[in-house]
Amino acid sequence: MTKRILVFREINDTQLASLRAEFEVDYLPHLTSFDAPEAMEILPQVHGLVGASLKVTPEVLDKAPNLEAIASISVGYDNYPVDELTRRGILLCNTPDVLTETTADTGFLLIMSTARRAIELAEMVRQGRWTQNIGKEWFGSDIHGKTLGMVGMGRIGAAIARRGALGFNMNVLYSMASSKPELEKSLGAQRLELDALLEQADIVCVTVPLTEQTEKLIGAAQFARMKPGAIFVNVARGKVVDEAAMIQALDDGTLHAAGLDVFETEPLPADSPLARMSNVVALPHIGSATHETRTAMAQRAVDNIRLALDGQPALSAVNVDALER
Repeated sequence: MTKRILVFREINDTQLASLRAEFEVDYLPHLTSFDAPEAMEILPQVHGLVGASLKVTPEVLDKAPNLEAIASISVGYDNYPVDELTRRGILLCNTPDVLTETTADTGFLLIMSTARRAIELAEMVRQGRWTQNIGKEWFGSDIHGKTLGMVGMGRIGAAIARRGALGFNMNVLYSMASSKPELEKSLGAQRLELDALLEQADIVCVTVPLTEQTEKLIGAAQFARMKPGAIFVNVARGKVVDEAAMIQALDDGTLHAAGLDVFETEPLPADSPLARMSNVVALPHIGSATHETRTAMAQRAVDNIRLALDGQPALSAVNVDALER
């Protein structure tokens, strides 16, 4: 029997052809919900899902009794009920490694553009308001030699820390991560409790995954602990931060500036104060949004679903250990 898969995110023609050579493929790259009629019709027959950004709930799984594996085109998997997938014997795969460096580039882009006020100043030029040498009211802050506090020190956190330590001679602190002896040796990084990191860092950068333990990890109390003039950067997940508390901290000057690629609600609502604040650099969740990286992520997902549905070990499975137990 030829197995059937639903692809609900755009992949290239070569990747699609390779899947069609092995499976019956329903290709709905612009699907916005599994409740859509075209998805409802397909789900009862599918053995595999390939895509990203759509919420998979137990109710969705109820509609897909033959589902064996999901290959998410993402490194994060907060859209998937992992425990429920495991209980039902469904393998979940993701795409770590292939987006590490690109997302770290985005993180450091936010550090640089926020500290040097690049977006504000570029807009000044664009609007024709640059009519004389800028005064100190437009000055930014140096990055080199400052203290970078990494909240999370996984693959992406470590890649950002390397850029800071080796490229900009930054002092690196980290928390919310296991001890990293190699990074401590190569980067001079120091592991601290979160409160101590917040008190010492000039720039606080969040890269932890979203879990029950990290939801709203950074709130009013944490912003209050940060140094005067501190910059906050988030390339993790929006819900790791209490967004209302961050807006208040930005508004009252407790927090100097923020560089954000993720938000509690995405796309960012047009009426969000973050869209209007001059001390905020807000990006539309572009952490991995390059041609090269998105192609590599899709290829990893294609490889994962092919292996999983063939009964072979996937390249990057989230819950394989739990399934085996």
